Amino acid sequence: MNITYDPHLLGPAGEQIAADYLLQRGHHIIERNYRFHHHEIDMITLHQKTICFIEVKTRFSSAKGHPAEAVTLQKQREIIKTAQAYLTLTGQIETDCRFDVIAVLILSMDGNRIGTFTVEHFKDAFWASS
Repeated sequence: MNITYDPHLLGPAGEQIAADYLLQRGHHIIERNYRFHHHEIDMITLHQKTICFIEVKTRFSSAKGHPAEAVTLQKQREIIKTAQAYLTLTGQIETDCRFDVIAVLILSMDGNRIGTFTVEHFKDAFWASS
């Protein structure tokens, strides 16, 4: 039986899964859905002394590729630009930072709720060029 899940709820559900995952691993969430102009970073966390800019991608299957593959070069540039603005606006331009991607793959649904899933955390998934 095919279970229909509202795709508008998939992103926020995946972001909550990612937030729980990060909190269990010692991250402190500073911002969620941080916006600068028309660009957005899903999560900004502090892990030890490093600011982490995190993009979360959630999928029901890998039929169209791994969720992390959706973080294209263009998306990376947008995240970097938004991160630079955040660091400038908060006076943290000299702070250590990194860009992570979290891929959430939904494996099963229980009615209209997410059942099982996998989480893959790609630390330093991409870099800002100097």
